[in-house]
Amino acid sequence: MISVKKILEDKAISEVWSVPPTTSVIDTLHLLSEKNIGAVVVLDGDELVGIFSERDYARKGIIQGRKAKSTPISEVMTPKVFTVEPDTTIQECMGMLGQKRIRHLPVMENGRVIGVVSIGDVVKSIMSEQKQHIQFLEQYITQS
Repeated sequence: MISVKKILEDKAISEVWSVPPTTSVIDTLHLLSEKNIGAVVVLDGDELVGIFSERDYARKGIIQGRKAKSTPISEVMTPKVFTVEPDTTIQECMGMLGQKRIRHLPVMENGRVIGVVSIGDVVKSIMSEQKQHIQFLEQYITQS
């Protein structure tokens, strides 16, 4: 079974993009665009205090009339963050992503964020694992 640790090792980008709670929404949106990512973790020092995604801005920013230049991330971020650990399996991640209706899971180790896995990362890993199973079964069948 593939773990979150393996997903992080296989990711092309190992950087954890974060902002402090006082960062403006517009600066955070620029970071998302520049790094081509869908979410950033919000850290107060090393402490995870929230996560911000494009969805947060759409629902809590634009629709509620907040100005991106003057609104701090702390007002629109999601403060209740669901996290995983490196030994969490991809099946457990998929269950959490589906049940909680979220798209990003920060990975915690020893109280620190060491990475973020997205629903895309998890689906890619599941597809890769299934492809390996199919190849094994095809080899088994053709050798019999």
